[in-house]
Parts: sequence; structure tokens; C-alpha cells
Amino acid sequence: MTGLLHRVGETGRSAVRIVVDGAEVAALEGDTLLVALLTAGARLRESEFGDGPRAGFCLMGACQDCWVWTEEGGRLRACSTPVASGMRVVTRGAPWPRP
Repeated sequence: MTGLLHRVGETGRSAVRIVVDGAEVAALEGDTLLVALLTAGARLRESEFGDGPRAGFCLMGACQDCWVWTEEGGRLRACSTPVASGMRVVTRGAPWPRP
């Protein structure tokens, strides 16, 4: 799949591996989840209201359009959350928190 974003600079940063919806995604140290997800694919997540794919909107943490979840059910704003090695993210529906 071709990403919505294309990296044109800062390619010398260290690689970070995250898992998104069960698939490994490569990112670079210092990327936000939004950058990592849109560099790897054409969408950030599916809308929980049934109106299609989302790609973020304001890019500064104000609009609520970039929510994704950890596999454990924690909610993250993709536009302001830095990637971390081993991070596991879900973009297709909010999982219930596990006890």
C-alpha cells in the first residue's frame, strides 16, 4: 500500500518498529504515530461513526479526529504521541480495557 505521506528528509534517524492492527510498521525515532501510520498507509483509522477512513484533521491535538488505541484499550492521540519501539496500536475500533 502506498502511504499518504512521503518522507523527503530526516531519513538518517534510527528505525523504530511498531505493530499496527497486527502488522509490523517501520517508523523513525521522533515520528509521531500519525506520521508513522500515514507514511505506511493511506489512512489513519476508520471512523467509529461509519463515515469512512480518517487521516487526522487539525494535527495539533484539538479536533479529536486522530484517536487510536493500544491493544490493552488505552486511547492515544496519534498526532501528538511519539512512537516507541514495541508499541502495539489498534486503528479499527476501540478495544475494551483488559482487567
